[in-house]
Amino acid sequence: MTHTRLVAAPADDIYRVVADVTLWPVVFGPTVHVRHAHRSEREERFQLWAVVGGEVHSWVSRRELDPVARRITFRQERTHPPITAMAGAWSFQPLPDGRTEVRLDHTFSVADEEAMAGIRAAVDRNSMEELAALGRITELGHPVDQVIDTFSDTVVVDGSLEDVYAFVHRSDLWPERLPHVARVDLSEDAAGIQHMEMDTVTADGTAHTTRSIRVCTAPSLIAYKQLLPPRMLLGHSGRWTFTPVDRGVEVTATHTVAIDPEAAREVLGHDSTPAQARSHLRAALGGNGRATLAMAGKFAGESLH
Repeated sequence: MTHTRLVAAPADDIYRVVADVTLWPVVFGPTVHVRHAHRSEREERFQLWAVVGGEVHSWVSRRELDPVARRITFRQERTHPPITAMAGAWSFQPLPDGRTEVRLDHTFSVADEEAMAGIRAAVDRNSMEELAALGRITELGHPVDQVIDTFSDTVVVDGSLEDVYAFVHRSDLWPERLPHVARVDLSEDAAGIQHMEMDTVTADGTAHTTRSIRVCTAPSLIAYKQLLPPRMLLGHSGRWTFTPVDRGVEVTATHTVAIDPEAAREVLGHDSTPAQARSHLRAALGGNGRATLAMAGKFAGESLH
């Protein structure tokens, strides 16, 4: 199956978004989390978690990247029944008028011929949605680097790895522990996959309701993707990483955001720039993350005594 779309953006910008799968959770709706097993300039292997048919599924893919030809080929190592093989390619062709023709090819097979129609419909739907999402993020009138931003905060807390991890994992207890969290509804229908809805208040007094999916790998990682991101954002994902060190546990809170410039101007003023939006988000989201890290340290320290 082949799908194409004309996108009003430079081919190199679009290629960079597809080439960096760590950005996919804030660009493509179904993608929740990506974890690399191997990564180089020309090839990579990674595990990807995505929402498929209302449930979170995971698979391992290999890709070969050619930035000169602007072509990316992919192949799933392990598929979910009834699919028995899935491969394809992205290609990006610059046009004389400044637009880019984006082409997405899929080749796949199924074990059950009766399932073919359903798989074709799913590939068709997902491909059109992915191409539309690429257009949405690259046609904003700003370079991708100005609208997609990643930032982190790291602290070392005194406590055990299990206690620090548990503080973040048990987000249903955050309203009792974190002043900026008013409400959390948490469920875990499948092991390691959490669904969370949360009401928060940022430092400037703005209230937000967010819905997230979290991928939990005890006791080292909790990654999340917000299904309902805060105002100003087209997408928001992040991760908490936990590493034992000599002085306790090193905890890093990382955020990746895709900024909606028009919505940002409505919040920050019509003359505001993407740089000001990035600064505002780093202060707001980073502030909440730092508050959580501080309380995690306090909780873990108290658990020692």
